[in-house]
Amino acid sequence: MRRRTFMAGAAALALPSATAPAQQPPMPVIGFLSSRSPAESDAVLTAFRAGLAETGFFEGRNVAIVFRWAEGDYAKLPALAAELIGLGVTLIFAAGGTPSARAAKEATATLPIVFSAAPDPVGFGLVASLARPGANVTGMNSLTSELGAKSVEILKEAVPRAATLAYLINPENASAGAEAGTALVAARKLGVGLRILKASTERELDETFAALKANGVDGIVVSPDPFFDSQRDRIVAFAARNAVPAKYAWREPVLAGGLMSYGASLTDSYRRAGLYTGRILNGEKPADLPVMQPTKFELFINLRTAQALGLDIPPLLLARADEVIE
Repeated sequence: MRRRTFMAGAAALALPSATAPAQQPPMPVIGFLSSRSPAESDAVLTAFRAGLAETGFFEGRNVAIVFRWAEGDYAKLPALAAELIGLGVTLIFAAGGTPSARAAKEATATLPIVFSAAPDPVGFGLVASLARPGANVTGMNSLTSELGAKSVEILKEAVPRAATLAYLINPENASAGAEAGTALVAARKLGVGLRILKASTERELDETFAALKANGVDGIVVSPDPFFDSQRDRIVAFAARNAVPAKYAWREPVLAGGLMSYGASLTDSYRRAGLYTGRILNGEKPADLPVMQPTKFELFINLRTAQALGLDIPPLLLARADEVIE
């Protein structure tokens, strides 16, 4: 009898109490891998968090985010991706284009990966197809390569007298070659000379600027590259000092004094990528989420800069602008 009583008591201790609180599942952790720098990422971070919120996730409440920044040095990305995986993150969000997306994909074939904006994700081996990514990776297509041609056309429209333009690319970015190729085709159609300039470090950027100043061009297109974002103030200042009309991909350089920008909305891309991140945390699989295409394109023009450069921006171009800074 005593033995039976003891065993019954032990069994009761092994069972959870009916009044004990249920164990909470662990909070998911997003590994935020960016080729950009935190100093110029406030707007896109806000947009990413807004996308998460639309799916019910709020940082610090029911999801955590661990950040790793390459600050324009793409060679750091593989180690940063491995570091995030070592921390046991639930998902990797690859921000800042193809370099971070490729580093994440090469680091893991099992963890879900969402990229913020990558040109030609099929061509660069990120996904099997846009409609059916097929593995652990999905995200946003940036159409950067296709916009290379449009960039040349818009800058020529803003500077009709231009005979020679320059196109600044980062050779360390896998998409740079395709982007430059479409730009060269557009320039030939317009009867404009186009010089492809390359820089992937601050020193190379300074050397490129020195050569550009010596030879002279009628305008420059700055590729939508995270490294150039990190050097935004330096590039805008160079263009101002040397009276070179410059076309950028996004609004921030225009607010800083650049002439104009045109491209897919970066904040919209991050918001929608945040939506995908939340959907995956809620149980959906990357393989079942088609790569999204950009739907919002923005044109910004700084009229004060145009006046300082002695440019008379065509009325039709001004009429198409989403914002004119006066």
